Amino acid sequence: MLGVRRREPRISFLQAFEVGADEKNDLTVLKIAAAEERVLVSHDIRTMPRHFREFTRQHSSPGLILVPQRLPISVTIDDLVLLWSASEDFEWVNRLLYLPV
Repeated sequence: MLGVRRREPRISFLQAFEVGADEKNDLTVLKIAAAEERVLVSHDIRTMPRHFREFTRQHSSPGLILVPQRLPISVTIDDLVLLWSASEDFEWVNRLLYLPV
């Protein structure tokens, strides 16, 4: 996320450890993101989509962006900055998106 912060300092990203979400299960991470009112960006494309669908059946989520590990960091940064600049928070509610866009 440092690359995103360097490209666009106005983007507010927090890493998992900054909000106590590192090494927590998916549902807990989704709850923390919702409580912080932050779109979650994750590399966990294996289990997070299922848990996101479960979570959004009962709760509202600010959104989820999934980034494959193999996606080049430059593409990830470009896409995240583009999404931030071209959308509003309300457009992400309960929405899941896979990068690249």
